[in-house]
Amino acid sequence: MRQAVIHTRQKLNTSERRTCGVLGMARSSLRYQPKPANDDALRLAMIRLAKQYGRYGYRKVTALLRMEGWLVNHKKIERLWGEEGLQLPHRHKKR
Repeated sequence: MRQAVIHTRQKLNTSERRTCGVLGMARSSLRYQPKPANDDALRLAMIRLAKQYGRYGYRKVTALLRMEGWLVNHKKIERLWGEEGLQLPHRHKKR
């Protein structure tokens, strides 16, 4: 959609406001620039806690990260947890 607005503006020599209005796109969406995410330090802290506390899952590790002073969302930790391939060891049934 962004490419359509840019192409139309160049071909017809119209304003950004008019082009976005005709194509039905918000100008804020056109101008949005995502912030580059550098989560390396967060990943290292998460992996450190996961190794230190082997039975803890991402929810408990999120709580530990918050206690350490990280301002993190549980959904972000869940996403990073999966990207790193972390999982709980399987429980063995008692015999």
